[in-house]
Amino acid sequence: MTKRIYIYVANSADKVISQYWLDTNKDELRLISETPAELRVMPMLISPDQAYLYAAIRSEPFKLVSYRIDASSGALSKQAEVMSSYSMANIGMDRSGRFLLSCSYGDDLVGVNPIRQNGLVGEMQQVVQTQRHAHAVHASPDNSFVFVSCLGDDQIMQYRFDHKTGKLTANNPASVATTMGSGPRHFSFSPCGDYLYVLGETSGSVATYSYDSVTGLLTFLAETTGLPLSLFEPVAEGQRRIWATDIHLSPDGRFLYLSEVTKSIVTVLSIDSNNGLPSYQGYVEVESHPRGFNLTKDGKYLIVAGTQDTHIGLYQLESETGFPVRVNQASTAQGANWVEVVELSGCS
Repeated sequence: MTKRIYIYVANSADKVISQYWLDTNKDELRLISETPAELRVMPMLISPDQAYLYAAIRSEPFKLVSYRIDASSGALSKQAEVMSSYSMANIGMDRSGRFLLSCSYGDDLVGVNPIRQNGLVGEMQQVVQTQRHAHAVHASPDNSFVFVSCLGDDQIMQYRFDHKTGKLTANNPASVATTMGSGPRHFSFSPCGDYLYVLGETSGSVATYSYDSVTGLLTFLAETTGLPLSLFEPVAEGQRRIWATDIHLSPDGRFLYLSEVTKSIVTVLSIDSNNGLPSYQGYVEVESHPRGFNLTKDGKYLIVAGTQDTHIGLYQLESETGFPVRVNQASTAQGANWVEVVELSGCS
């Protein structure tokens, strides 16, 4: 038996989800198929058992779609859909795979949908008001708490999570602040679960928090430059100088990666193993307007999707420095914005 790595890319403009096979022997991405979706398909999520892909549709009528992943070929087949009262900027899942979490940027909400025993998303069971412009939602590594970044108010919402019922209740305090004007967008937990890294969309900084698994509370440690201001040309007042979009950690926790769309770059930060703090190391140019990217589970490859490009990029990650080196690219449909990765067992 051998592992086959499949990449799924949401293409919001062309209304399809592209499937690729990553040939690790040749460092190549091969486009296999395109599954019909709908306008503004994004974001996406893979179930913990890699049996399902869930996709949010952000055009009206808003909905969540469940796709079955074929265990051998990785092919997607639509199984069901449920309506949503709001457009979902981000979807996450509790660690047991029993509940899907979502948040709305425009409506300032976080919601919970059950995952039925057949793996399909059920009707929404809870909706909670957040602070302004909720942008990402994730459960804690121990599955006892949930966090939501609110870009408009520079806050991270803190919730207690009942893993049996899926119910969210506000923790005390209900939120923790990020730097004013930073615009917290996406965030990631360290593999060890001790630290949370929050990407500032407008500042290009990374805020590091320690996580207390007993209380479920975050404590601010430091703010680090993730996208040096010197990389960006001055702009007129009111215009966007930095637009940071996505953040991911290497599986071993040694490196942190950020994407930025005005310069179309991915930056690399190294993580201090003693205190968990990141430090900026450099950047590489990538696909145009890289809204989303992801890493393979072994940490050897990085895949970048650019909403204004005609291809996605495959990068090999140097083991010592963590820097991405372009090795291949593959054509994609218009509006590529979200990347998910699965590794399936199959006959060689």
